[in-house]
Amino acid sequence: SSIAKALDYSLRRWAALTRYLDDPQLPVDNNWCENQIRPIAVSRGNWLFAGSARAGKRSAAVMSLIQSVKLNGHDPYAYLKDIMTRLPTQPASRLDELLPHLWQPQLQQ
Repeated sequence: SSIAKALDYSLRRWAALTRYLDDPQLPVDNNWCENQIRPIAVSRGNWLFAGSARAGKRSAAVMSLIQSVKLNGHDPYAYLKDIMTRLPTQPASRLDELLPHLWQPQLQQ
């Protein structure tokens, strides 16, 4: 029956299912992770209309960048506005300064 299959599945993965009991830093569930990827999952249907596979890959890259900006505690609009202004004059050797985890807003003069 369905219940027997579910119990068998759980018993075969018992060590993984109870791992959080041995390490208090492990969460009981993965709700935080699922909430982070929800916008991507919801948008998946829209990507069918990106125009081409190449455009879809670009959209995925931009969405990944924006999510990284959010996870680093920055406002996506302020980040994109600042890096788009700085990119033309940013030395290639210092491009890594514009990555979300290293970015510092440029002081306005």
